[in-house]
Amino acid sequence: MKNIIIGLLLLSIFTQATEIIQEGKPYPLDKLKAQNQQIIKMVVEEIGKTLPQTVDQYTQLIKIRDENLTLIYTFEINTGAKSDEAVKKEDRSRMQHAVTKGVCQSSKRFLEAGILLSYEYLSATSHQELFRFDISPQVCKGVDHD
Repeated sequence: MKNIIIGLLLLSIFTQATEIIQEGKPYPLDKLKAQNQQIIKMVVEEIGKTLPQTVDQYTQLIKIRDENLTLIYTFEINTGAKSDEAVKKEDRSRMQHAVTKGVCQSSKRFLEAGILLSYEYLSATSHQELFRFDISPQVCKGVDHD
């Protein structure tokens, strides 16, 4: 249901923007930002109702919030016996590639609408930040889409 609501809102924004652009007028930046804030608020509200969510055997989505047109997803990772430092050193590159590629493919509409995404990962044991990946259209340009 939330995907349908968000999809319809995005479609409405793109339709309005397209009509204004076709008339040769620039789309008002303040209007776009206000609409993006509505989208972000809806996403935070809808996803927040379902938290925490198990992602896999090691990961849980525990929080979603927004800051200045950026949706921030917070995950906890059960690192088992691995120290936070070992996880940061050994897993960061692999995680960054996988997360960035997945987000660039699955959240293309958010990015096209000017909504940025950030994924932060905390240790379930220490509650310290392990990684944070900020995703923007510029970041997605460098991601392979095989």
